[in-house]
Amino acid sequence: MDIYLLRYFLAVVETGSFTRAADRAFVTQPTLSAGIKKLEQQLGHTLFERTNRRVFLTDAGTRFLPRAKAILHECNMAQQALDEAGNSPLLRIGVLTTLSNRKVGSLLASFREKAPHAAVEIVDGTEQELENRLEDRSLDFALSVYRGEPEDRSIPLGSEPYVFILPTDHPLAGRTRVGAQDLAEDYMIVRSRCEVLSETSRYFTDRNVRPRLVYRTPNDSRAVAMVAAGVGGTVVPQSLVDERVRAVKLTGFEHERRIGLFLPRSDLPTETLSAAEAFKSHVRDKWA
Repeated sequence: MDIYLLRYFLAVVETGSFTRAADRAFVTQPTLSAGIKKLEQQLGHTLFERTNRRVFLTDAGTRFLPRAKAILHECNMAQQALDEAGNSPLLRIGVLTTLSNRKVGSLLASFREKAPHAAVEIVDGTEQELENRLEDRSLDFALSVYRGEPEDRSIPLGSEPYVFILPTDHPLAGRTRVGAQDLAEDYMIVRSRCEVLSETSRYFTDRNVRPRLVYRTPNDSRAVAMVAAGVGGTVVPQSLVDERVRAVKLTGFEHERRIGLFLPRSDLPTETLSAAEAFKSHVRDKWA
C-alpha cells in the first residue's frame, strides 16, 4: 500500500470533496479519483459513498479511518526520527526502573546543558532487560546495578544503603533504627522490582515476623506515595527517600546496592563518539 494513497484518502475525508481534496494534495481530480479507486481495490472494500453534493464514508471507510491516520502518523514520526538522527548524535540510554527519578532527571538535565546538540533516547528496564539490550546493541549505555563487572564493560559510580520508610506521623518515625519486632503489627508495601526483595522477606521470617502485606507494586513512585499516605511502610534504596516520608535503619539489615554505568558492547558510530565520551565523563563526575 503506497503512502500517497492514504494521503489522498485522508484529504477526501477532511475536505468532504474529491475536488477540494485534489487541490489539497496538489494533483488533478482524475489522478486523485484513480488513487482512491486503487486503494479500494487493494483493500477489497468501498471506502466512500458519492453523491452530487458530498462524499460520505462507508462503514468500511469509517473502520479504516483511524488505522489510516495511525499509519500515516507513524510514517511521519519515522521520517522525523531519521531527520533528527542525521542532524544530531543519538545516545540510547537504559535506566534501571528502581533508580531515583530525581537523580536521573537531574543527571540528564545537566548533561543536556553540557551537550545541547546530542539527542538522548531513554529506555526503562529491569537489570536483566538492560543487560539483554546491551547485548543486542539496542542500547549504548545503561545505568544499572553494578556487581563487579570488568572495567571494559562498566564504571562503578557509588553505593547506597537500603532503609525502611514510614509516614512522617508514624510512632516510630522519630527513631533512627528499628527492628523486625517493632514492625510486627504494621502494614507492609511490597516493591515488586526491589533488588533485595528476597532478602527483605527473609529478614522478617527469620525473626518470626509475618508483616501484613497490603499493597504490591512495580512502581516505586507509587510505593513511596502510598507510604506517605499512611498505607504502610516499605524498604527502599536511600535515594528514593523524599520529604514526604521518614527513613529508619533496620537493625541487622545491612544490604546496600552499587550502581554502575554500563558501556557499549561494540564500537559506536563515528558521529556519536564525541557525545558518548562526554556522557561517560559527565556521569562519572555527577552521579555521586
